[in-house]
Amino acid sequence: MTNSMSNLKGLLNKHYQISEFEEPIAMELIFDVRNDQLLDVLAFMKSIGFGQLSLLTCIDWIEKNEFQLVYILMNWDSGIHALVRTAVDRDNPKFRTIEHIYPGVKYYERDVHEFFGVEFDGNEDSFKHLFLELWEADRPMKKDFDPEAYSEKKYGMRKYRTEFPRKIGGE
Repeated sequence: MTNSMSNLKGLLNKHYQISEFEEPIAMELIFDVRNDQLLDVLAFMKSIGFGQLSLLTCIDWIEKNEFQLVYILMNWDSGIHALVRTAVDRDNPKFRTIEHIYPGVKYYERDVHEFFGVEFDGNEDSFKHLFLELWEADRPMKKDFDPEAYSEKKYGMRKYRTEFPRKIGGE
């Protein structure tokens, strides 16, 4: 299987500008691509057997002022997982959908849009709210979101009783 990893790295280096590969555990490969190459890289990965998009997630790197999109792919024949990462500007979080490559991504893009605010051009469903239908604040998974301030503003301070009746039902 190590040969499969070497072959994959060789193929990617031959066609794309991949600066560094990480192999944190056996059969897992992580690498970063420029966002102008991401669609080509993902289409290439699918063409060489990475037919399953297991997940799209987002990381808020507030100190870098960017979001990192992480696409997790699986090749069932070789058993290799690939994590393909790219950066998106945090102030203007827009990217292109990859729905034409991996159709099921539309649900993950919807989730990333809802919780981080990244817009995916070409995915009409990404603007439909799934969980935060009546949400009135900034995106809740961004690192500068303050859940305590939001809760206090939305619900106000409540007083809770600490004494409870000793008898139930008039006993």
